[in-house]
Amino acid sequence: MDYKSLWLKYKSENDFDAKSKLIENYVELVKIIAGRLYSSYGSNIEYDDLVGYGIFGLIDAIEKYDMSKNVKFETYAQIRIRGAIIDKLRNLDWVPRSIRQKAKLIDETYNKLEGLLGRGVKEIEVANELNITLQDLHSIMQQVNSVNIISLEEKLVEGNLNNANFSNSDMTPENILCNQEVYDNLKTGIDSLQDKERQVVSLYYYDELTYKEIGVVLGISESRVSQIHSKAIHKLKVLLM
Repeated sequence: MDYKSLWLKYKSENDFDAKSKLIENYVELVKIIAGRLYSSYGSNIEYDDLVGYGIFGLIDAIEKYDMSKNVKFETYAQIRIRGAIIDKLRNLDWVPRSIRQKAKLIDETYNKLEGLLGRGVKEIEVANELNITLQDLHSIMQQVNSVNIISLEEKLVEGNLNNANFSNSDMTPENILCNQEVYDNLKTGIDSLQDKERQVVSLYYYDELTYKEIGVVLGISESRVSQIHSKAIHKLKVLLM
């Protein structure tokens, strides 16, 4: 039975077998999304756990998907799956308090200097303000990278799923994709990044390359890619918060 037939059978008859087959057919999408998130903070969480959280998002997407809307299921499901994973991680509060404190300190320092200088600040200026070396700042930023990614992901998910004009029960694919302000801000943020930062963000999120693969493309080390990614994510987080 093809996908369309499965969808029709499930939506018209609420057929359990059809629903189960839809879950099986789209579970690979969950694995892809979980894999992308795992590469960012795999040292703190198990890959299989991320897949498990994502399955709940997939089931939610299948149950709420409206076939009459002109939106591909994969587009709709990705948002639900990612949202389910991020929501679970937030509820687990798995990030150590010490790392959260470091993330907060860096955020406050960036905001303070940007307010005083009236422009974007350089890493060396942040390091000097914190009275640490640039190498130490890079080390701290790598530690807080997962916090910044979670915060950014939460903002994007909230922008998609919590539009002020709709409750979760009324949410449709069209409504999920209509929060233009979030995406306008994100585009502005990406445009403001340095060339290397834009390249890393593009290769990581759009071309879905790993840090190692990006390093090969750009001719830099994997650790350097991680540093650039951390800095770019922090800038985007500050803009969107």
